[in-house]
Amino acid sequence: MFQGTGSGVGKSLITAGFCRLLHQRGVRVAPFKSQNMALNAGVTAHGLEMGRAQILQAEAAGLAPDVRMNPILLKPQGQSCSQLVRMGRVVGAYSAREYYSLSRENLAIASAAYDSLCSEYDFIVLEGAGSPAEINLQGTDIVNMRMAQYAGSRVFVVGDIDRGGVFAWLKGTYDLVPDKTRTLIAGFIINKFRGDVSLLQPGIEMFADLVPVPVHGVLPWLRLSLEEEDSQDLASDFSKVNARLRVGVVRLPHISNFSDFTPLKAMEEVRLAYLHNPAELSDCDLVILPGSKHSLHDLKFLHHSGFAAALHELTGRIPIMGICGGLQMLGERLEDPHGVEGEPGTAQGLGLLPLTTTMAQEKTLHKGNWAGVGRWEGQNLSGYEMHVGRSCVGSGVEQLSTNGLCLWDGRRRIFGTYLHGLFDSAANLQALSDLLQLSLPVVDYRGEKERQLDLLAKTLEEHCDIDAMLEGLLLDSATIPF
Repeated sequence: MFQGTGSGVGKSLITAGFCRLLHQRGVRVAPFKSQNMALNAGVTAHGLEMGRAQILQAEAAGLAPDVRMNPILLKPQGQSCSQLVRMGRVVGAYSAREYYSLSRENLAIASAAYDSLCSEYDFIVLEGAGSPAEINLQGTDIVNMRMAQYAGSRVFVVGDIDRGGVFAWLKGTYDLVPDKTRTLIAGFIINKFRGDVSLLQPGIEMFADLVPVPVHGVLPWLRLSLEEEDSQDLASDFSKVNARLRVGVVRLPHISNFSDFTPLKAMEEVRLAYLHNPAELSDCDLVILPGSKHSLHDLKFLHHSGFAAALHELTGRIPIMGICGGLQMLGERLEDPHGVEGEPGTAQGLGLLPLTTTMAQEKTLHKGNWAGVGRWEGQNLSGYEMHVGRSCVGSGVEQLSTNGLCLWDGRRRIFGTYLHGLFDSAANLQALSDLLQLSLPVVDYRGEKERQLDLLAKTLEEHCDIDAMLEGLLLDSATIPF
Protein backbone atom coordinates (compact mmCIF):
# COMPACT_ATOMS: atom_id res chain seq x y z
CA MET A 1 0.00 0.00 0.00
CA PHE A 2 1.23 3.47 -0.90
CA GLN A 3 0.36 6.24 1.51
CA GLY A 4 1.67 9.79 1.51
CA THR A 5 2.90 12.61 3.69
CA GLY A 6 0.08 14.65 2.14
CA SER A 7 -1.99 15.14 -0.99
CA GLY A 8 -0.27 15.58 -4.33
CA VAL A 9 2.99 13.83 -3.40
CA GLY A 10 2.63 11.31 -6.23
CA LYS A 11 1.17 8.21 -4.59
CA SER A 12 -1.54 7.80 -7.27
CA LEU A 13 1.01 7.61 -10.08
CA ILE A 14 3.38 5.43 -8.05
CA THR A 15 0.47 3.05 -7.45
CA ALA A 16 -0.23 3.02 -11.19
CA GLY A 17 3.45 2.43 -11.95
CA PHE A 18 3.63 -0.44 -9.47
CA CYS A 19 0.52 -2.00 -11.03
CA ARG A 20 2.19 -1.80 -14.45
CA LEU A 21 5.45 -3.22 -13.07
CA LEU A 22 3.69 -6.27 -11.62
CA HIS A 23 1.52 -6.67 -14.71
CA GLN A 24 4.68 -6.77 -16.85
CA ARG A 25 6.04 -9.47 -14.54
CA GLY A 26 3.01 -11.64 -15.20
CA VAL A 27 1.24 -11.02 -11.88
CA ARG A 28 -2.57 -10.81 -11.87
CA VAL A 29 -2.75 -7.46 -10.07
CA ALA A 30 -5.56 -5.00 -9.34
CA PRO A 31 -5.56 -1.51 -7.75
CA PHE A 32 -7.72 -0.50 -4.80
CA LYS A 33 -8.53 2.77 -3.04
CA SER A 34 -11.31 2.44 -0.50
CA GLN A 35 -12.23 6.14 -0.50
CA ASN A 36 -11.35 8.80 -3.02
CA MET A 37 -12.18 12.50 -2.75
CA ALA A 38 -11.88 13.92 -6.24
CA LEU A 39 -13.73 15.84 -8.92
CA ASN A 40 -12.05 13.79 -11.65
CA ALA A 41 -14.30 10.83 -12.28
CA GLY A 42 -15.07 8.53 -15.17
CA VAL A 43 -17.68 5.99 -16.19
CA THR A 44 -17.23 2.24 -16.52
CA ALA A 45 -18.62 0.10 -19.32
CA HIS A 46 -21.47 -0.80 -16.92
CA GLY A 47 -22.49 2.84 -16.49
CA LEU A 48 -21.01 3.26 -13.00
CA GLU A 49 -18.91 6.14 -11.67
CA MET A 50 -15.41 5.93 -10.16
CA GLY A 51 -12.30 8.04 -9.69
CA ARG A 52 -10.08 8.71 -12.71
CA ALA A 53 -6.96 7.81 -10.76
CA GLN A 54 -8.24 4.28 -10.20
CA ILE A 55 -9.28 4.07 -13.87
CA LEU A 56 -5.68 4.89 -14.80
CA GLN A 57 -4.39 2.32 -12.30
CA ALA A 58 -6.71 -0.32 -13.76
CA GLU A 59 -5.41 0.45 -17.24
CA ALA A 60 -1.86 0.13 -15.89
CA ALA A 61 -2.76 -3.36 -14.63
CA GLY A 62 -4.22 -4.29 -18.02
CA LEU A 63 -7.77 -4.32 -16.66
CA ALA A 64 -11.10 -2.73 -17.45
CA PRO A 65 -12.10 -0.26 -14.70
CA ASP A 66 -14.24 -1.83 -11.97
CA VAL A 67 -16.01 0.16 -9.23
CA ARG A 68 -14.78 -2.35 -6.63
CA MET A 69 -11.39 -0.67 -7.12
CA ASN A 70 -12.87 2.59 -5.77
CA PRO A 71 -16.00 1.69 -3.78
CA ILE A 72 -16.38 5.08 -2.06
CA LEU A 73 -16.08 8.32 -4.04
CA LEU A 74 -16.62 11.79 -2.54
CA LYS A 75 -17.18 14.73 -4.88
CA PRO A 76 -17.06 18.17 -3.19
CA GLN A 77 -19.86 20.43 -4.45
CA GLY A 78 -19.67 23.55 -2.31
CA GLN A 79 -21.28 24.72 0.93
CA SER A 80 -19.06 22.29 2.89
CA CYS A 81 -20.96 19.44 1.30
CA SER A 82 -19.91 16.47 -0.83
CA GLN A 83 -21.78 14.08 -3.05
CA LEU A 84 -21.33 10.49 -1.88
CA VAL A 85 -20.97 7.78 -4.54
CA ARG A 86 -21.02 4.18 -3.35
CA MET A 87 -20.14 1.35 -5.70
CA GLY A 88 -20.60 3.67 -8.64
CA ARG A 89 -23.98 5.18 -7.73
CA VAL A 90 -24.91 8.44 -6.01
CA VAL A 91 -26.57 7.95 -2.63
CA GLY A 92 -26.83 11.59 -1.49
CA ALA A 93 -25.01 14.73 -0.40
CA TYR A 94 -23.52 15.02 3.09
CA SER A 95 -21.67 17.51 5.25
CA ALA A 96 -18.28 16.43 6.60
CA ARG A 97 -19.78 15.69 10.02
CA GLU A 98 -22.58 13.62 8.48
CA TYR A 99 -20.15 11.72 6.29
CA TYR A 100 -17.81 10.80 9.15
CA SER A 101 -20.78 9.42 11.08
CA LEU A 102 -21.06 6.86 8.25
CA SER A 103 -17.47 5.64 8.59
CA ARG A 104 -18.37 2.18 9.92
CA GLU A 105 -20.93 1.66 7.19
CA ASN A 106 -18.56 2.87 4.48
CA LEU A 107 -15.71 0.73 5.82
CA ALA A 108 -17.94 -2.34 5.60
CA ILE A 109 -18.72 -1.54 1.96
CA ALA A 110 -15.05 -0.93 1.17
CA SER A 111 -13.94 -4.10 2.94
CA ALA A 112 -16.46 -6.19 1.02
CA ALA A 113 -15.21 -4.70 -2.27
CA TYR A 114 -11.62 -5.43 -1.27
CA ASP A 115 -12.44 -9.02 -0.33
CA SER A 116 -14.19 -9.50 -3.66
CA LEU A 117 -11.13 -8.30 -5.58
CA CYS A 118 -8.88 -10.54 -3.48
CA SER A 119 -10.89 -13.57 -4.55
CA GLU A 120 -10.06 -12.84 -8.21
CA TYR A 121 -6.51 -11.45 -8.23
CA ASP A 122 -3.11 -12.58 -6.95
CA PHE A 123 -1.97 -9.17 -5.76
CA ILE A 124 -3.66 -5.93 -4.72
CA VAL A 125 -1.86 -2.56 -4.74
CA LEU A 126 -3.68 -0.19 -2.40
CA GLU A 127 -3.53 3.60 -2.31
CA GLY A 128 -4.14 5.80 0.71
CA ALA A 129 -5.49 9.36 0.74
CA GLY A 130 -4.06 12.58 2.12
CA SER A 131 -1.89 11.55 5.07
CA PRO A 132 -2.27 8.90 7.80
CA ALA A 133 -0.86 11.53 10.21
CA GLU A 134 -4.04 13.65 10.17
CA ILE A 135 -4.67 12.89 13.83
CA ASN A 136 -8.12 14.49 13.93
CA LEU A 137 -9.35 12.03 11.27
CA GLN A 138 -7.73 8.81 12.46
CA GLY A 139 -10.83 7.77 14.41
CA THR A 140 -12.98 7.72 11.26
CA ASP A 141 -10.26 6.65 8.81
CA ILE A 142 -11.32 4.09 6.21
CA VAL A 143 -8.62 4.68 3.59
CA ASN A 144 -5.22 4.78 5.29
CA MET A 145 -4.09 2.73 8.30
CA ARG A 146 -7.44 1.18 9.13
CA MET A 147 -7.67 -0.23 5.60
CA ALA A 148 -4.01 -1.25 5.70
CA GLN A 149 -4.68 -3.07 8.95
CA TYR A 150 -7.72 -4.84 7.50
CA ALA A 151 -5.76 -5.92 4.42
CA GLY A 152 -2.59 -6.71 6.35
CA SER A 153 -0.77 -4.71 3.71
CA ARG A 154 2.81 -3.56 3.73
CA VAL A 155 2.78 0.27 3.75
CA PHE A 156 5.27 2.51 1.94
CA VAL A 157 5.02 6.23 2.71
CA VAL A 158 5.71 8.60 -0.20
CA GLY A 159 7.22 12.05 0.36
CA ASP A 160 7.68 14.88 -2.16
CA ILE A 161 11.21 16.28 -1.87
CA ASP A 162 10.46 19.07 -4.36
CA ARG A 163 8.30 20.75 -1.71
CA GLY A 164 11.20 20.80 0.76
CA GLY A 165 11.57 19.31 4.22
CA VAL A 166 10.95 15.75 3.07
CA PHE A 167 12.75 14.09 6.00
CA ALA A 168 10.67 16.10 8.49
CA TRP A 169 7.49 15.09 6.65
CA LEU A 170 8.47 11.42 6.65
CA LYS A 171 9.49 11.33 10.31
CA GLY A 172 6.48 13.37 11.39
CA THR A 173 4.17 11.00 9.55
CA TYR A 174 5.87 7.97 11.10
CA ASP A 175 5.69 9.44 14.61
CA LEU A 176 2.01 10.47 14.39
CA VAL A 177 0.69 7.16 13.09
CA PRO A 178 -0.91 5.23 15.99
CA ASP A 179 1.39 2.73 17.72
CA LYS A 180 -0.85 -0.22 16.83
CA THR A 181 -0.48 0.39 13.08
CA ARG A 182 3.01 1.92 12.89
CA THR A 183 4.51 -1.56 12.48
CA LEU A 184 2.76 -1.78 9.09
CA ILE A 185 5.08 0.91 7.70
CA ALA A 186 7.73 -1.06 5.81
CA GLY A 187 9.56 1.77 4.11
CA PHE A 188 9.67 5.21 2.54
CA ILE A 189 9.92 6.47 -1.03
CA ILE A 190 11.27 9.93 -1.80
CA ASN A 191 9.62 11.29 -4.93
CA LYS A 192 10.31 14.10 -7.44
CA PHE A 193 14.07 14.41 -6.84
CA ARG A 194 16.11 16.66 -9.14
CA GLY A 195 19.89 16.56 -9.40
CA ASP A 196 22.67 14.28 -8.16
CA VAL A 197 21.17 11.63 -5.88
CA SER A 198 24.57 10.97 -4.27
CA LEU A 199 24.25 14.36 -2.56
CA LEU A 200 21.12 13.09 -0.82
CA GLN A 201 22.69 9.86 0.40
CA PRO A 202 24.21 11.32 3.61
CA GLY A 203 20.74 12.57 4.56
CA ILE A 204 19.27 9.10 3.98
CA GLU A 205 21.97 7.58 6.20
CA MET A 206 21.33 10.12 8.97
CA PHE A 207 17.58 9.52 8.63
CA ALA A 208 18.17 5.80 9.24
CA ASP A 209 19.46 6.68 12.74
CA LEU A 210 16.19 8.49 13.50
CA VAL A 211 13.58 6.11 12.07
CA PRO A 212 13.93 2.30 12.08
CA VAL A 213 12.43 1.95 8.59
CA PRO A 214 14.48 2.15 5.37
CA VAL A 215 14.15 4.46 2.37
CA HIS A 216 13.52 2.00 -0.46
CA GLY A 217 13.88 4.42 -3.33
CA VAL A 218 14.51 7.94 -4.58
CA LEU A 219 12.47 8.61 -7.71
CA PRO A 220 13.58 11.30 -10.16
CA TRP A 221 11.35 14.11 -11.34
CA LEU A 222 9.39 12.86 -14.34
CA ARG A 223 7.54 15.06 -16.77
CA LEU A 224 4.34 13.09 -17.24
CA SER A 225 0.97 13.94 -18.71
CA LEU A 226 -1.26 11.47 -16.92
CA GLU A 227 -4.57 12.23 -15.24
CA GLU A 228 -4.20 14.43 -12.14
CA GLU A 229 -6.36 13.56 -9.16
CA ASP A 230 -6.24 16.87 -7.29
CA SER A 231 -7.18 20.31 -8.62
CA GLN A 232 -4.25 21.70 -6.61
CA ASP A 233 -1.99 20.02 -9.17
CA LEU A 234 -3.43 22.07 -12.03
CA ALA A 235 -0.89 24.41 -13.51
CA SER A 236 -0.34 26.17 -16.80
CA ASP A 237 2.56 24.92 -18.91
CA PHE A 238 4.75 27.97 -19.57
CA SER A 239 7.69 25.91 -20.84
CA LYS A 240 6.25 25.54 -24.34
CA VAL A 241 7.03 29.08 -25.44
CA ASN A 242 7.10 28.11 -29.13
CA ALA A 243 3.92 26.03 -29.11
CA ARG A 244 1.86 26.52 -32.25
CA LEU A 245 -1.54 26.38 -30.53
CA ARG A 246 -2.58 28.08 -27.28
CA VAL A 247 -5.54 26.52 -25.46
CA GLY A 248 -7.04 28.32 -22.48
CA VAL A 249 -9.26 26.59 -19.92
CA VAL A 250 -11.21 28.93 -17.64
CA ARG A 251 -10.28 28.04 -14.05
CA LEU A 252 -13.75 27.75 -12.51
CA PRO A 253 -14.00 27.67 -8.69
CA HIS A 254 -15.65 24.23 -8.86
CA ILE A 255 -13.83 22.87 -11.92
CA SER A 256 -14.34 19.14 -12.45
CA ASN A 257 -13.21 16.47 -14.89
CA PHE A 258 -10.14 18.46 -15.83
CA SER A 259 -8.67 15.10 -16.88
CA ASP A 260 -10.38 15.98 -20.18
CA PHE A 261 -7.40 18.22 -20.92
CA THR A 262 -4.56 15.86 -20.05
CA PRO A 263 -4.15 14.80 -23.72
CA LEU A 264 -3.67 18.46 -24.67
CA LYS A 265 -1.00 18.77 -22.01
CA ALA A 266 0.82 15.84 -23.62
CA MET A 267 1.00 17.52 -27.05
CA GLU A 268 4.27 19.29 -27.76
CA GLU A 269 2.53 21.67 -30.19
CA VAL A 270 -0.06 22.79 -27.63
CA ARG A 271 0.42 25.13 -24.68
CA LEU A 272 -2.32 24.53 -22.14
CA ALA A 273 -3.12 27.40 -19.77
CA TYR A 274 -5.61 27.61 -16.90
CA LEU A 275 -7.04 31.13 -17.01
CA HIS A 276 -7.61 33.10 -13.81
CA ASN A 277 -8.66 36.46 -15.24
CA PRO A 278 -10.42 37.65 -18.44
CA ALA A 279 -7.34 39.51 -19.76
CA GLU A 280 -5.69 36.15 -20.47
CA LEU A 281 -8.37 35.21 -23.02
CA SER A 282 -6.84 37.37 -25.75
CA ASP A 283 -3.72 35.16 -25.89
CA CYS A 284 -5.68 32.01 -26.74
CA ASP A 285 -6.45 30.25 -30.02
CA LEU A 286 -9.17 28.18 -28.35
CA VAL A 287 -11.07 28.84 -25.09
CA ILE A 288 -12.75 26.04 -23.15
CA LEU A 289 -15.33 26.24 -20.39
CA PRO A 290 -14.77 22.98 -18.47
CA GLY A 291 -17.04 20.83 -16.36
CA SER A 292 -18.24 22.05 -12.98
CA LYS A 293 -19.56 20.41 -9.80
CA HIS A 294 -21.58 23.55 -9.03
CA SER A 295 -22.62 25.04 -12.36
CA LEU A 296 -24.95 27.73 -10.97
CA HIS A 297 -22.25 29.07 -8.66
CA ASP A 298 -19.60 29.01 -11.38
CA LEU A 299 -21.96 30.72 -13.82
CA LYS A 300 -22.36 33.59 -11.37
CA PHE A 301 -18.56 33.67 -11.04
CA LEU A 302 -18.26 34.14 -14.82
CA HIS A 303 -20.63 37.11 -14.72
CA HIS A 304 -19.08 38.79 -11.65
CA SER A 305 -15.44 38.25 -12.70
CA GLY A 306 -15.83 39.75 -16.17
CA PHE A 307 -15.29 36.46 -18.01
CA ALA A 308 -18.86 36.52 -19.37
CA ALA A 309 -18.45 39.94 -21.01
CA ALA A 310 -15.00 39.04 -22.34
CA LEU A 311 -16.30 35.80 -23.87
CA HIS A 312 -19.04 37.74 -25.64
CA GLU A 313 -16.42 40.05 -27.13
CA LEU A 314 -14.46 37.05 -28.43
CA THR A 315 -17.50 35.46 -30.09
CA GLY A 316 -16.82 34.77 -33.75
CA ARG A 317 -13.11 35.65 -33.48
CA ILE A 318 -11.83 32.45 -31.87
CA PRO A 319 -13.60 29.15 -31.18
CA ILE A 320 -15.23 28.72 -27.76
CA MET A 321 -15.96 25.26 -26.43
CA GLY A 322 -18.09 24.21 -23.47
CA ILE A 323 -17.88 20.70 -22.01
CA CYS A 324 -20.63 19.34 -19.72
CA GLY A 325 -21.11 22.11 -17.12
CA GLY A 326 -19.41 24.45 -19.57
CA LEU A 327 -22.04 23.55 -22.17
CA GLN A 328 -24.80 24.33 -19.67
CA MET A 329 -23.26 27.73 -18.90
CA LEU A 330 -23.10 28.63 -22.60
CA GLY A 331 -26.90 28.40 -22.69
CA GLU A 332 -29.56 30.97 -21.88
CA ARG A 333 -30.66 29.76 -18.45
CA LEU A 334 -29.71 27.20 -15.81
CA GLU A 335 -32.32 26.00 -13.31
CA ASP A 336 -31.96 23.88 -10.19
CA PRO A 337 -35.48 23.68 -8.71
CA HIS A 338 -34.70 20.69 -6.47
CA GLY A 339 -31.39 21.95 -5.08
CA VAL A 340 -29.39 19.15 -6.70
CA GLU A 341 -26.18 21.22 -6.46
CA GLY A 342 -27.04 23.00 -3.21
CA GLU A 343 -29.70 25.61 -2.61
CA PRO A 344 -32.50 25.70 -5.23
CA GLY A 345 -32.08 28.53 -7.69
CA THR A 346 -31.85 29.85 -11.23
CA ALA A 347 -28.97 31.58 -13.00
CA GLN A 348 -28.78 33.50 -16.24
CA GLY A 349 -26.56 31.76 -18.77
CA LEU A 350 -24.04 33.35 -21.12
CA GLY A 351 -26.60 33.29 -23.92
CA LEU A 352 -24.14 31.94 -26.49
CA LEU A 353 -26.11 28.78 -27.30
CA PRO A 354 -29.92 28.42 -27.52
CA LEU A 355 -30.50 25.96 -24.70
CA THR A 356 -32.02 25.85 -21.25
CA THR A 357 -30.84 23.32 -18.69
CA THR A 358 -32.71 21.97 -15.69
CA MET A 359 -30.87 20.01 -13.04
CA ALA A 360 -32.37 16.56 -12.51
CA GLN A 361 -31.97 14.35 -9.46
CA GLU A 362 -30.95 11.32 -11.52
CA LYS A 363 -27.45 11.41 -12.99
CA THR A 364 -26.78 10.43 -16.60
CA LEU A 365 -23.88 7.96 -16.75
CA HIS A 366 -22.92 6.39 -20.06
CA LYS A 367 -19.72 5.27 -21.74
CA GLY A 368 -19.51 4.26 -25.37
CA ASN A 369 -19.63 5.51 -28.93
CA TRP A 370 -21.90 8.02 -30.61
CA ALA A 371 -22.67 8.22 -34.31
CA GLY A 372 -22.07 11.58 -35.97
CA VAL A 373 -24.72 13.32 -38.05
CA GLY A 374 -24.72 16.30 -40.42
CA ARG A 375 -21.17 17.42 -41.15
CA TRP A 376 -19.99 14.65 -38.82
CA GLU A 377 -21.87 11.96 -40.77
CA GLY A 378 -19.88 8.74 -40.61
CA GLN A 379 -17.85 9.93 -37.61
CA ASN A 380 -17.66 7.53 -34.66
CA LEU A 381 -17.30 9.55 -31.45
CA SER A 382 -15.99 7.91 -28.29
CA GLY A 383 -16.25 9.23 -24.74
CA TYR A 384 -18.53 9.22 -21.73
CA GLU A 385 -21.40 11.26 -20.26
CA MET A 386 -21.66 12.14 -16.57
CA HIS A 387 -24.08 14.93 -15.72
CA VAL A 388 -27.31 15.76 -13.89
CA GLY A 389 -28.58 18.43 -16.29
CA ARG A 390 -31.28 17.92 -18.91
CA SER A 391 -30.93 20.45 -21.73
CA CYS A 392 -33.64 21.66 -24.08
CA VAL A 393 -32.14 22.92 -27.36
CA GLY A 394 -33.70 25.68 -29.46
CA SER A 395 -33.15 26.51 -33.12
CA GLY A 396 -30.14 27.98 -34.92
CA VAL A 397 -27.49 25.38 -34.07
CA GLU A 398 -26.37 22.13 -35.65
CA GLN A 399 -26.60 18.83 -33.79
CA LEU A 400 -23.54 16.75 -34.68
CA SER A 401 -24.33 13.44 -32.96
CA THR A 402 -27.31 11.13 -32.64
CA ASN A 403 -27.17 11.52 -28.86
CA GLY A 404 -24.73 12.82 -26.29
CA LEU A 405 -25.50 16.42 -27.36
CA CYS A 406 -22.79 17.92 -29.60
CA LEU A 407 -23.89 21.40 -30.73
CA TRP A 408 -22.20 23.73 -33.22
CA ASP A 409 -22.90 27.34 -34.08
CA GLY A 410 -20.71 27.87 -37.13
CA ARG A 411 -21.40 31.59 -37.42
CA ARG A 412 -20.20 32.33 -33.91
CA ARG A 413 -17.72 29.41 -33.77
CA ILE A 414 -19.18 27.94 -30.56
CA PHE A 415 -19.15 24.23 -29.80
CA GLY A 416 -20.82 22.60 -26.81
CA THR A 417 -21.02 18.97 -25.75
CA TYR A 418 -21.87 16.67 -22.86
CA LEU A 419 -19.16 14.23 -23.95
CA HIS A 420 -16.06 13.86 -21.80
CA GLY A 421 -12.87 12.36 -23.20
CA LEU A 422 -13.15 13.96 -26.63
CA PHE A 423 -9.41 14.66 -26.82
CA ASP A 424 -8.41 11.07 -26.01
CA SER A 425 -8.73 9.57 -29.49
CA ALA A 426 -7.16 10.53 -32.80
CA ALA A 427 -10.54 10.15 -34.57
CA ASN A 428 -12.21 12.63 -32.21
CA LEU A 429 -9.31 15.06 -32.59
CA GLN A 430 -9.53 14.93 -36.36
CA ALA A 431 -13.26 15.72 -36.26
CA LEU A 432 -12.70 18.64 -33.87
CA SER A 433 -9.74 19.93 -35.87
CA ASP A 434 -11.82 20.05 -39.05
CA LEU A 435 -14.78 21.64 -37.27
CA LEU A 436 -12.83 24.33 -35.40
CA GLN A 437 -10.36 24.91 -38.26
CA LEU A 438 -7.50 24.98 -35.79
CA SER A 439 -5.15 22.23 -37.02
CA LEU A 440 -5.26 20.43 -33.70
CA PRO A 441 -2.46 17.83 -33.51
CA VAL A 442 -4.06 14.48 -34.31
CA VAL A 443 -2.31 12.07 -31.95
CA ASP A 444 -3.29 8.87 -30.19
CA TYR A 445 -3.21 9.79 -26.50
CA ARG A 446 -4.09 6.24 -25.50
CA GLY A 447 -0.84 5.04 -27.03
CA GLU A 448 1.06 7.88 -25.34
CA LYS A 449 -0.50 6.91 -22.01
CA GLU A 450 0.74 3.34 -22.44
CA ARG A 451 4.25 4.63 -23.13
CA GLN A 452 4.21 6.76 -19.99
CA LEU A 453 2.93 3.92 -17.82
CA ASP A 454 5.78 1.76 -19.11
CA LEU A 455 8.19 4.60 -18.25
CA LEU A 456 6.76 4.75 -14.72
CA ALA A 457 7.29 1.02 -14.25
CA LYS A 458 10.84 1.22 -15.62
CA THR A 459 11.64 4.15 -13.30
CA LEU A 460 10.41 2.19 -10.28
CA GLU A 461 12.50 -0.82 -11.34
CA GLU A 462 15.62 1.32 -11.70
CA HIS A 463 15.31 3.52 -8.63
CA CYS A 464 13.60 1.36 -5.98
CA ASP A 465 14.63 -1.83 -4.24
CA ILE A 466 11.70 -3.78 -5.65
CA ASP A 467 12.94 -7.16 -4.43
CA ALA A 468 13.06 -5.90 -0.83
CA MET A 469 9.62 -4.30 -1.17
CA LEU A 470 8.10 -7.56 -2.47
CA GLU A 471 10.04 -9.95 -0.24
CA GLY A 472 7.72 -12.59 1.17
CA LEU A 473 4.58 -11.14 -0.40
CA LEU A 474 4.39 -13.38 -3.48
CA LEU A 475 4.21 -16.83 -1.93
CA ASP A 476 3.92 -18.50 -5.33
CA SER A 477 6.70 -16.42 -6.88
CA ALA A 478 8.36 -19.59 -8.20
CA THR A 479 5.58 -19.82 -10.77
CA ILE A 480 5.81 -16.16 -11.79
CA PRO A 481 8.30 -15.15 -14.54
CA PHE A 482 10.34 -12.55 -12.63
